[in-house]
Amino acid sequence: MILDCAIIGGGPAGLNAALVLGRARRKVILFDNDQPRNAVTHESHGFITRDGVSPKAFRDLAHQDIRKYPSAEIKKLKIAEVKRESSSLFKLVTHEGTSYLSRKIIIATGLKESLPNVNGIRDYYGKSLFSCPYCDGWELREQPLVLIAENQNASHLAKMIYQWSHDLVICTNGNKIISETDEQLLKKKGIRIKEERIIHLSGSDGKLETVVFEDGTEINRSGGFVTTELKPANDFAHSLGCEVNKSGGIIVDALGRTNVDGVYAAGDTTLAGPSQLIIAASEGSRAAAGVNYDLTMEEFK
Repeated sequence: MILDCAIIGGGPAGLNAALVLGRARRKVILFDNDQPRNAVTHESHGFITRDGVSPKAFRDLAHQDIRKYPSAEIKKLKIAEVKRESSSLFKLVTHEGTSYLSRKIIIATGLKESLPNVNGIRDYYGKSLFSCPYCDGWELREQPLVLIAENQNASHLAKMIYQWSHDLVICTNGNKIISETDEQLLKKKGIRIKEERIIHLSGSDGKLETVVFEDGTEINRSGGFVTTELKPANDFAHSLGCEVNKSGGIIVDALGRTNVDGVYAAGDTTLAGPSQLIIAASEGSRAAAGVNYDLTMEEFK
C-alpha cells in the first residue's frame, strides 16, 4: 500500500495533521515513537477547552479522535531513515527494518532540549521549574521565583516572568550573560541577579525550596523557570535537503511546505515561534491542509 502521507511525530502537530487528513479520507500513518518532550509535564495550559489537561490525557483523547477515521492509522514505531524513492514517492524505514512508501511526508518530530548544567535540576523540571511562563506562569503567580539561565535569553525571559511575579532572582550559574544596560533595567524593577555558580538545588518531591551557591550563600525559592537549549530531534530535514533557519528550524511556507517537493513540516520543528501546544496543533492542521491541497491538484492535472 502506498500512503498519501506519512506523518513522523506524535505530538500535537502530528496528531492534528492526522486528524485533518483522516477527515479528508487520505491514507495516512502517524509514526509515534512514544517519547514526547513534554512527558515530564503534569499539566498543559493555554489550549482552549483543554486547559490543565495532562499530556497523556491529551494524547489519549487525540488518538480517540483519529481512530474515528478508518484511513488514518497510528503506529508506535520509530522512523530511522527517510529517503526519496522516486520523483513522486518517499521511502520510510523503521528501526525494526520495516519499509513504507508515501507520496507526501510531514515532519513533526519536535525538538530535543538540554537544561542548564545544574546538579539535580531534572528532579524539579516539569514540577516546580518550567521553561514557558505562558504555560505555567499562572500557577507560580506572586511566588518567590528563580530563573536559572545560561544563555542570552535570560533578560528577555526575566522580563516576561515579571508579569506573573515581581519576586524574581536570575541565577546565571557562573556565566556573565546579561548586558550592563539590561542589568540596570532589571535591578530598577527589583529583579536580583546572582552570577555565582549553583552547587545544587534542594527540595522534596519535585518541589523546589532552596538554591545553594558555590560561595556558600543560598536563597529560598518555591519554583521558577529555566532557559533551555533547543535543537531538532533528528536529521531528517538535513538528509532530505530541507532549508533551515539559523536556529536549525525547518523553513516552511503558509501551508507547511518546505523547499523540497512533497516534504512538509509542522510544530516545534520549525522553530518559528513560541513552543506551545495550541500553536503546534494549529501548524499541524495547516500542513495537513497543504498536503491535501497539493494531492488534490495533482489528481486533477
